[in-house]
Amino acid sequence: MDYCIETEGLTKRFGKKMALKDFTLGIGRGGIHAIVGSNGAGKSTLFRILLGVTTPTRGTASLLGEDSRLLSPAVRGRVGYVNEEHTLPLWMTAQQITNQQRSFYPSWNQAIYDQVIGYFDVDPNQKVSGLSRGERAGLNLSMALAQAPDVLILDEPTLGLDVVARQSFLEALMFTETEANTTIIYCSHQMEEIERVADRLIIMEKGTLQNNSSPDDFVGRISYWIGDFANGLPAKNTLPGFLTARTIDGQHHILVADQDDTFGQVLKNNGAQTVTKAPVNLERAVNAFLTKNHNTPGSRV
Repeated sequence: MDYCIETEGLTKRFGKKMALKDFTLGIGRGGIHAIVGSNGAGKSTLFRILLGVTTPTRGTASLLGEDSRLLSPAVRGRVGYVNEEHTLPLWMTAQQITNQQRSFYPSWNQAIYDQVIGYFDVDPNQKVSGLSRGERAGLNLSMALAQAPDVLILDEPTLGLDVVARQSFLEALMFTETEANTTIIYCSHQMEEIERVADRLIIMEKGTLQNNSSPDDFVGRISYWIGDFANGLPAKNTLPGFLTARTIDGQHHILVADQDDTFGQVLKNNGAQTVTKAPVNLERAVNAFLTKNHNTPGSRV
């Protein structure tokens, strides 16, 4: 497979802290690849290594076929990056910044810029200092997509945006018609966003790779059960694939991974008087999975 991002045994240690541990990942070209994980999962460290800002303790990382430690100016010019701060020179106008960016990129696509900026109410003559956070986000996204990058990294791009600005950002991302087959790496804690935009779901926890599949395939791994136990919930180690459980109105709500419908009988064998299987969405599935892995040292479901 042709990977635009590839890591092999990637490990990064900061003193006694292990930020990445034997992290092996391949991201194919095209599509939107969502990366999720708890705070401290290693996402920022991964981005810094891929972009050549930080070197790994051991292992390798490549971006568009080049070793991330030795990225050429040509490859750097094929990568776009939008972070959560949407940092721009405050003294420049939106038009001045756009003109400056356009001069750096021979493949600049003005039609894409115009299409994306149309989702946001950005006055081209307004200084950045007078733009709202949502308008700055829109300006950053417009310029990043107009650069026609091969890889676009969006690191918590909607953090702090109001509902209207977030909606505009997601619509611009999903419905903009780009000629380039841009691979988008989308990092967010907002599961409703991931559910709307992602083609692939990458889950990181404690510096390790926990999942790389379609969101539907991941949700298919998680099942949600509701049971009545006269003597309380049985020991967790008796429930295969156990992730999380909570009690609501006297009933035990249990989420497990990689179990088929026979799990209902497992619950009955452990004292459940009644058992019901309930639907599970992406947010509930991811939260349960991360809770299990975050609270259990070295665990991997």
